[in-house]
Amino acid sequence: MWMNTLLFRVIHNKPLSWCMTRTLSHTQLGSTNSISQTQQRCRNLKDKKKKKPVPFNPGASWEERLSDVATPLWRMGYKEQLEYKLNALRSTLRDITIHVRARGGKVVDCDGLFCPLQDIIPSPVMNGYRNKSSFSVNRGPDGDPKTVGNFVGTGRDRNIVCVRADHLINIPEKHKHVARCYEDFIHQSPLAPCLLFYDGGHWRDVVVRTNKKGETMAIVTFHPQDLPQNEVLSHIQSLKDYFTQGPGSECNLTSLYYQENNPKTHQPSPPRLLYGSPHLTEQVLDLRLRVSPTSFLQVNTPAAETLYTALGNMIQRHAHGTLLDLCCGTGAIGLSLAGYFKNVIGVEMVEDAVLDARWNADFNGIENCQFLSGRAEKLLPNLLSYKQKELSVLAVANPPRAGLHPRVVRALRNCEDIRTLLFVTCKPEGEATRNLTELCCAPSLEQKILGEAFVPQEALGVDLFPHTTHCELALLLTR
Repeated sequence: MWMNTLLFRVIHNKPLSWCMTRTLSHTQLGSTNSISQTQQRCRNLKDKKKKKPVPFNPGASWEERLSDVATPLWRMGYKEQLEYKLNALRSTLRDITIHVRARGGKVVDCDGLFCPLQDIIPSPVMNGYRNKSSFSVNRGPDGDPKTVGNFVGTGRDRNIVCVRADHLINIPEKHKHVARCYEDFIHQSPLAPCLLFYDGGHWRDVVVRTNKKGETMAIVTFHPQDLPQNEVLSHIQSLKDYFTQGPGSECNLTSLYYQENNPKTHQPSPPRLLYGSPHLTEQVLDLRLRVSPTSFLQVNTPAAETLYTALGNMIQRHAHGTLLDLCCGTGAIGLSLAGYFKNVIGVEMVEDAVLDARWNADFNGIENCQFLSGRAEKLLPNLLSYKQKELSVLAVANPPRAGLHPRVVRALRNCEDIRTLLFVTCKPEGEATRNLTELCCAPSLEQKILGEAFVPQEALGVDLFPHTTHCELALLLTR
């Protein structure tokens, strides 16, 4: 009864005050001189950490150059990679600790960090681990504009070269095979590739997704430009024929989708199924999860299972009442932790992912989960303002690289019922730094951060991205 009433209120009640609240910009943080100095240090650190072009060795092959961009740690042994990532996490947490201390947050010094940092848990699989890969179309090293691969160089510097990804060690052979076949297809097509929206052309990138069983989904993007609809349909039919009856049938696709760019806005439309099953199904721990073309799922499934198990171990002592799963995607985290809680509420802005999450809960027989579609910054205030008083709340946030919206951070801080927060990020040195600083700093009336500060208790890295500089970080915060 409580869950139904809560859902009705969230869906239908939209307070005007929240709609009119202005998002605070990064330069509005703090008003004291010490905070201003901290802001300047933040900006300096950001400037230092801005991605710089990879300095190419003039004698390096194009394959080596692409490896240096896509998998920059590929020359290191795996033990050395883990040491590199641990040092990087330690450096980032040290920076965050400085910001939290400068803004009056509670800091227990642990060798310069605000909490203990555990050793990184390694990925169970090192090579070919990606369950999703994107391949672009552009000019290759030989000038061929119909080369399918990944980019070396940048659009800003106008030096993009598209290099075939056959040698990249983090991409499985099945994905590379689809990319090769797609390149063969567009070479056979009379249509030009779309390298820049305003320069014409039609064939664009292809995304490939697979599951543990090897079932494969391909999503091709096509720009119609000013082609008549009957010609568009004819060329899309040729794509379908190539992958179902022609040479591309050897890819044995489970699903083939295409999506069009809007001729005026160039924005992609929702993917349309051309052939096969509308979804893939992936086994994650003891769950069967449905995956749609646009749904988020951690890119390394075996390592994701390691991550979800580690998250369960981190929250065991704090698990009771309600779990609030923000940026929940297809519901993997909430569903994997559902056994610890009376209720689970997931929030996700991608409608297809929410439909998948609901299907996943039903299919796996998990009855204490509800999933809502919408932006967390709009739904969260109502979710937190109306709940059973006797139920405490543990929140888990796994935001995209853009981080949590400032309103979400303020809502988390201002809801005293949330005593524990599990913050998971693949890019702690980005916007997550600002999120964590505001979650852990002293209350500020000016910034509308009124609740008690969270205090970091434990930090743990899980390597979901071997051969790259990225590493998933989980932080347990309490108050």
